[in-house]
Amino acid sequence: MAVKPIPDGFRTVTPYLVVQEAATLIEFLKQAFEAIEIRRTLHPEGRIMNAEVKIGDSVVMVGEASNEFKPMPSSIYLYVENTDATYQRALQAGGTSIMEPEDEFYGDRNAGVKDPAGNHWWIATHQEDVSSEEIDKRVKALFSNTKAV
Repeated sequence: MAVKPIPDGFRTVTPYLVVQEAATLIEFLKQAFEAIEIRRTLHPEGRIMNAEVKIGDSVVMVGEASNEFKPMPSSIYLYVENTDATYQRALQAGGTSIMEPEDEFYGDRNAGVKDPAGNHWWIATHQEDVSSEEIDKRVKALFSNTKAV
């Protein structure tokens, strides 16, 4: 049987977070986003070389920063069933608020948290299908009501 070019359970694009204290981030992901740890590969020195966690239907890889691979904060957009509940869970798990939940012009209810490693998680629940034309109208209306900075 031939090996699949994209392994079962993975998508074409897989986020890979390189952080200090990878184990702490993994625990945050479990508590905040109900992540399930799939596997963890340890370096002989004990640090996490690579771990895989599943959040919803997607895999996120996590690795411990090293001299060769420096920490690199990322930003991830995460669709969930309930933005408000997930946002609160993320705060309780040690996340820091960067945006409280609110309905956005593009049809999502959206909130933002920063995890203990400095990554930004944009938590969203899709509430309305909005055409590109309607988004353009809403953007114009949004910015016509604000003063230039």
